[in-house]
Amino acid sequence: MNINAPRGTQDILPGTSEKWQYVEKQLADLCRRYHYKEIRTPIFEHTELFQRGVGDSTDIVQKEMYTFEDRGGRSVTLRPEGTASVVRSYVQNKVYGLPNQPTKYYYMGPMFRYERPQQGRMRQFVQFGIEALGSDDPAIDAEVLSLALNSYKELGLQSVKLVLNSLGDQESREAHRQALIKHFDPHREELCSDCQIRLDQNPLRVLDCKKDRDHPAMEAAPSILEYLNDYSKDYFERVKQYLDVMGIDYEIDPNLVRGLDYYNHTAFEIMSEAEGFGAITTLSGGGRYTGLVKEVGGPETSGIGFAMSIERLLMALEAEGVVLPVDEGLECFIVALGEQAERAVIKLTDELRRAGIQVDKDYLGKKMKAQFKAADRLGSKYVLVLGEQELENGVINVKDMTTGDQKEVALDSVIDYMKEELTGGE
Repeated sequence: MNINAPRGTQDILPGTSEKWQYVEKQLADLCRRYHYKEIRTPIFEHTELFQRGVGDSTDIVQKEMYTFEDRGGRSVTLRPEGTASVVRSYVQNKVYGLPNQPTKYYYMGPMFRYERPQQGRMRQFVQFGIEALGSDDPAIDAEVLSLALNSYKELGLQSVKLVLNSLGDQESREAHRQALIKHFDPHREELCSDCQIRLDQNPLRVLDCKKDRDHPAMEAAPSILEYLNDYSKDYFERVKQYLDVMGIDYEIDPNLVRGLDYYNHTAFEIMSEAEGFGAITTLSGGGRYTGLVKEVGGPETSGIGFAMSIERLLMALEAEGVVLPVDEGLECFIVALGEQAERAVIKLTDELRRAGIQVDKDYLGKKMKAQFKAADRLGSKYVLVLGEQELENGVINVKDMTTGDQKEVALDSVIDYMKEELTGGE
């Protein structure tokens, strides 16, 4: 019986994993420049965290979480998103009490949602995200939007756009909520069963429904922008002004809502406009939140963040034909000819590796010609050949596989020689 990976999961094999490593390294460096520090949280949390933090009315909590009882009878859940865990850690470790604020984090790791697997949407997926906690300055909203957009542009994507909206403060949201209920209530029976529930729990999420998106009532739904109070209008204007100052293009979409309950004020998505990317164009999304820290036991604290799927990022790179500068070749391959040479090669291989040089050798007892073929398949830049005669003379043959040039090098200086060759004398 063959045992395959569970549906909605995947193996990332060599040849592909190097692309992941490159992307992850670039994202980490971008965060360093924006002064965001890495945080690592548990892969599973108490279920209550997501019920309170993400929201009972969300599809994530109602339909998509991997929830189970541990051996102690406690309900735990594999994390479906990163923000709630980051905020829980922020509260538990009393980071809000530290003098340097705002607190700026980034995270990267696997998340889990039970949904129908499709290209770019897995049940286990890797999410990169950031959170800035402890400031309600619109300038940090603009900073987060800048980081989000540059995450894609610095990797080479061109066909991306930033879509922006304001969800307003609590007062504005409540006025809009009542307007949505009044608008949709006459059509209640025409809406899907989920939206009938959402209309009572969180009517804003009716606008995010994929089943009812073509219903005529959607197009005529009242816009949140019509219900923003003066403070919310001013906040949104300042965010847009800062984006203008940085030369960041954006579109306003009054129907843009996020799928989680904790958002207010700035909400945004970044979308791919690449031809052939697929029907679902959203690459990432995020926004500002105020009540989440208090909801998980901390003081009233403002925050803003976003999250992206690494899988969808790689899809977008492929759709635009972006080739990542990933070097999959080998630096050195050592060929040993004879028993004495084999022992010397074992020692030399170890010494080269400890000197920082990437090296491999044959472990299958192949003949010299087959070893050279193996080195060629591995894309080795150099092949070092050590036979009994070379060993006796204290030398080793070094072949440059690009030019075909060969040179005898003293065994006791081959490490320095290879460093020089591989760095180009730098």
